[in-house]
Amino acid sequence: MVKVHTLHIEPPVVNASCAWASDYEQLRELYDSPHTGAVITRTATFNGFSEDSSNTVAFAKDSVTSVNSYGYSPHPLSNYLDWVYTLLTTPCLDGSPPTKPVIISITASTPTVLAEMVDNIQTLRKKLRATYSASTSFGEFIPPSPSRANHASTSAPSTSTLTAHRPPIHDPATLVGIELNTSCPNIKDAPPPAYTFALLVPLLDVLSSAFYADPSLTIGLKLPPYLYSTRFVEVIRFVHTYTREIRPAVFMSGSSHQLADADGHALRSLNPFAYLACTNTLGSCLFFADQAFYDPADTSRLQDPSSDSMMMDDGRASSPASSHSSLGSPTSNSSTPPPQPPSPSIQPSPFALPPGLGGLGGESLHPISLGNVYQFARLLAAHPDPAMRRVRVFGIGGVTSAAAAARMRAAGASVVGCATLLGREGVRAFEIIAGHS
Repeated sequence: MVKVHTLHIEPPVVNASCAWASDYEQLRELYDSPHTGAVITRTATFNGFSEDSSNTVAFAKDSVTSVNSYGYSPHPLSNYLDWVYTLLTTPCLDGSPPTKPVIISITASTPTVLAEMVDNIQTLRKKLRATYSASTSFGEFIPPSPSRANHASTSAPSTSTLTAHRPPIHDPATLVGIELNTSCPNIKDAPPPAYTFALLVPLLDVLSSAFYADPSLTIGLKLPPYLYSTRFVEVIRFVHTYTREIRPAVFMSGSSHQLADADGHALRSLNPFAYLACTNTLGSCLFFADQAFYDPADTSRLQDPSSDSMMMDDGRASSPASSHSSLGSPTSNSSTPPPQPPSPSIQPSPFALPPGLGGLGGESLHPISLGNVYQFARLLAAHPDPAMRRVRVFGIGGVTSAAAAARMRAAGASVVGCATLLGREGVRAFEIIAGHS
């Protein structure tokens, strides 16, 4: 088990915030998997992101690699609050209480909106506390089951019967965390702010204030892939500015237990950021259509049979005058001007994604992600501030096998996560990572 501030993650495997954690059905399936130790939602905005057919994914033919043009979730934060409440108040398949954490991924362009989103999540956490304290003595975390709701109190099972085989959870609110997505590369005219970390400070200030008002809140930052060393140092420097010394009498909100580290020692300093997720996809990457395969059931890519184009066996669009002729061809004439790159708007498109460019994930990103995990893990481990040494690293990017997960852990990741494999395999992806498939 890995303790990430107040979250307990066992096994230390999660899904990355991605398109395959968008709705309740997907979250339910992820939550029910015995191979996930926590679930992370797709990134929510306050009102939902406007998504259309240009937001999609293409998978590589020759590796477990993807390029996607997804933005944020089309579902507003309010939907995720309802879904998470349902997940955490519904008994598991075996009748046991839900004890798996859910991390709600969010983003906002202004501190005011972010503060309202965080307040709404804190309201959810208070609601969970109220729900469980009303149903049983606090500290025994018994979710209301259908039998308790549908039968009179005289016929309901006793609390002692319900708790006999269930491990106690002292504060149900500690099953909910927050992840700030600072790094989506696919938002038009809005580059990932974490590439200029100072731009994040107003948002980090909001999260820091929320944490010090309620130190039981677990907060993570989802970061982009960095490509040179000064960026890693910059991130650590900014994160460190939020550490505060605390008095020994600081307690977790809603709990009688003093904040302690993984070894049970009382904390003397705190940093609001419990983990760094490394990494999001790498933006401005390009797949040509012949590099990708598509779901045969996806008819959105089919051409009108009356047109001059037709579909080839592998799902690529072709025409009598082969679309590849528009991509340019080698020539020995040095006076020929450079070839003009094709526009993504031409039909049939030569590209795997409608916009052309997208974020790269999966095996092709794996070496970069490993490097990011390694750099951050080393800087955190060597930091003179004990609060910074407690910050965990989540390794995301190319975790497509048990061996890849082992490499992430060897590089310094406490928890590993995947998205591309989840998109290709569904929740079976976590069996693969566990080495069971």
